[in-house]
Amino acid sequence: MDALTINEAAETTGWSPRMLRYIERIGLIEAPRSSAGYRIYGPAELQRLRTLRELLDERGLGLGDVAFALRLRREDALRGAVDAWLEAEPRRPETVPAGDWLRWEQEKHARLLSAATPPTRTMETA
Repeated sequence: MDALTINEAAETTGWSPRMLRYIERIGLIEAPRSSAGYRIYGPAELQRLRTLRELLDERGLGLGDVAFALRLRREDALRGAVDAWLEAEPRRPETVPAGDWLRWEQEKHARLLSAATPPTRTMETA
């Protein structure tokens, strides 16, 4: 089988070897391996890389966008969670008066952010 090494494929496609490894790691392409374990790129892989570049350019996407789309196709729970969020209507908690809803949401966000942010160390605490 005629195939290219990762460096040859990088030169042919315009992707760097590092980017080709990243594209494989996020699941957008699967390069077969030689008997010695090296990635090899045949015509099918080169075509996938070319059409990936075209998709990104034509649609103004990043690799992460396409990788996320792939995850949505493969992970039913993730697809369901995203669909539920997209379809959900914002609702004010029954215990919060309408006039206080904005302040309540701001305070909730502030609490969540402070809980997620580690405390800053000062010279006294160091």
